[in-house]
Amino acid sequence: MAKLFGSSGVRGLANVDLTPVLACRVAQAVATYSKAKKVVVAKDTRVSGDMIEAALVAGLTACGADVLLAGVVPTPVCAYATKTLSADAGFMLTASHNPPQYNGIKVFNGNALSYMDSDQAAVEKIMGENRPALADWRVLGSVVPTEATTVYMDMALDAVSLKKPWKVVVDPGCGASFHVAPKLLKALGCKVTTINAQPDGHFPARKSEPNAETLVDLSRTVKALGADLGVAFDGDADRVAFIDEKGVFANFDRSLAAYGAFALKRNGGGVVVTNVEASMCIERMAEEYGGRVVRTRVGDIYVSEAIKRDDAVFGGEPCGAWVHPKQHLCPDGPLSAALFLKALEETEKTVSEFVGEAPEYITMRENIACKNETKYKVIEKLSKSLKEAFAEYTDFSTVDGVRLALKNGWLLVRASGTEPLIRLTVEGESTQAAKDITQKATALIHKQIEAPQ
Repeated sequence: MAKLFGSSGVRGLANVDLTPVLACRVAQAVATYSKAKKVVVAKDTRVSGDMIEAALVAGLTACGADVLLAGVVPTPVCAYATKTLSADAGFMLTASHNPPQYNGIKVFNGNALSYMDSDQAAVEKIMGENRPALADWRVLGSVVPTEATTVYMDMALDAVSLKKPWKVVVDPGCGASFHVAPKLLKALGCKVTTINAQPDGHFPARKSEPNAETLVDLSRTVKALGADLGVAFDGDADRVAFIDEKGVFANFDRSLAAYGAFALKRNGGGVVVTNVEASMCIERMAEEYGGRVVRTRVGDIYVSEAIKRDDAVFGGEPCGAWVHPKQHLCPDGPLSAALFLKALEETEKTVSEFVGEAPEYITMRENIACKNETKYKVIEKLSKSLKEAFAEYTDFSTVDGVRLALKNGWLLVRASGTEPLIRLTVEGESTQAAKDITQKATALIHKQIEAPQ
């Protein structure tokens, strides 16, 4: 069968791509693959959540798995509950930061780690062969409502304690963190104000993805109230974004770099993991504290895998997906917000001061048209020509596209997974450096596209 899973699980338009029939088949295949006896199922606030949940439960119980039904909770709550409650698998129904008409199925193993490529391939094979291990009627699974939030709160409150009554504005974006995030911060002694905290799967208040454009109301509220920090989450709260005390959006890359440096300093060095698209400010900050940066393919599942493999102290992507391995291996927005406040408290800095310690560089992006049938061949051939053109490169990687680290910046060339495009990302220490790298790389890409394949 055609590949079904992506780096974020199974995802598509609800009741068009992701139908109840498909959801049931996925559930049966995962139950068969994992030999599941106990499974956690949770969802975000999307309108289609009930429909997909019912189909999943039917498929799981048909294979003899008992279902612990967690209801509407953030993705990290589902992942942590899967591990803590000794479940064989966990299912989170979410399309994360995507629009409300989408939904998805994210699958965790018993260690709260998302299904990797090999797991996904095995599940797809079972689906393709249509051979689920259906149970005898005498041993069908049961459905038991479970309070997954309790074990999560216990973990978070054990991980963080605050002395200062921080003034925080929380924006769940009508998503799954509407209850957990404010509750956690209040339990830590914060003075919490919420906006967009009513659960609504239409996401009427703002787009689900938290960024500078979608968080205008949060920025205004932080400034108007004189708050110390604004915190926002996406639909399932595996991502977090910060607004500083001046009402200014805190850059994702610099926030990641600053917290990574803090984690390294506390640990006395170690490894920080991020993806190939993240800023070089992460390396610059890590070097100050004897740290090493490991880069992965784009996708939080690859970051989590590398964190586990390399025993990293911290990891994340420049979209707000942060992983704290001492607690668990799933990106965790609410926990990240609490730990971020702890970092501010220990360093005695404001948000702008803390994030401002990370250097700021210039990023440029280009999308270059290239036929789907040739774009991967072009990328493959660019490996050689880019190395020849940028002979001064200091590091070279093909873990996800072609990435060259240079003395004054870096470049990344990747084929789009969904469009007939080649994407070029460049970062330079100055505007001129970024322009020079971009122009040189763009010319090489066009030349390779026009060459006979």
